[in-house]
Amino acid sequence: MLWIRVLAFPLLFWSGSYEDSVGFSEEGADCTHQQYASMGASEVFLHCPMPKGISTVEWRVNGSSGAILKEAREDGSLALWNTSLAQEGEYSCHDPTTGQVLRRVHLQLGYPPGEPTVQCRSASYPSAINCSWKLETETHLETSFFSTYRYGMEGVAQECVQPTAGAASCSIADVQMFSIIPYMLNVTAVNALGMATHIFPFFLNEIIKPDPPEDVEVSPIPGERRKLLLKWKPPSSWLLPEYFPLKYKILYMKNGTSNNGKPKLSEQTSLVLSGIYPGTTYHVQVAAKDFLDHGEYSPWSVPATGAAWKPE
Repeated sequence: MLWIRVLAFPLLFWSGSYEDSVGFSEEGADCTHQQYASMGASEVFLHCPMPKGISTVEWRVNGSSGAILKEAREDGSLALWNTSLAQEGEYSCHDPTTGQVLRRVHLQLGYPPGEPTVQCRSASYPSAINCSWKLETETHLETSFFSTYRYGMEGVAQECVQPTAGAASCSIADVQMFSIIPYMLNVTAVNALGMATHIFPFFLNEIIKPDPPEDVEVSPIPGERRKLLLKWKPPSSWLLPEYFPLKYKILYMKNGTSNNGKPKLSEQTSLVLSGIYPGTTYHVQVAAKDFLDHGEYSPWSVPATGAAWKPE
């Protein structure tokens, strides 16, 4: 039922032009109505209550004393055509005789959200799953996100915990290893003009991406003018390297050049780099990946620098 409730809540916002009253007063002069509309809409109407005995009203924008008359209709509403951000602002309609404010409307323009683009990552077995998402198109409106997940299509919907309400990320602490049933993450974007949902299925082993290796060292080998000894450690966030080993990719480059040598591969946490130029400084970086080739390589480590041995 949680899955259904989370999806049902945003339906309250499905409208092309959304209006809400804020700061209502009995006289109505200080009542500001919040109205939303889509940018590029062919027409948007701002409504004004016409008291008896008045056949027309005056519209003003952003406090301007100049009346807007040509777009006003017989019922007192103001028509805006082909809306753009330049038309956002504070509109007010007035009794043309007394100047009394009959209604204030704050117009805000934007777009309903598109479907979020979602990615998830776990830095280790077993470790929390962290997911984040973004909208490809700017909405220009405050947009919030709601996230839940299921363990398989028939599982019970649970909260994917967001750091703050409406945030663009969440985490899952319930890690199901070696499962043949996928997680189903549901992310819904909501603003005043609409909503969009993306369901992102994934298996844990598909989203494994370690942190970079640590403590990379580049050392000379006594008596070896064309070799370097490289050492590093698994990322400290990789919790059980004895049960879930890593493999490594090593990138090296001569000082002062932008050309990298062909990356070396290693299943150990050390490597002898052969065939280097004597007396030349090298920069080395290392990336890690699950030994069984699941998921992605980590980002590159912080570069380490060293040169080969040379006789005194």
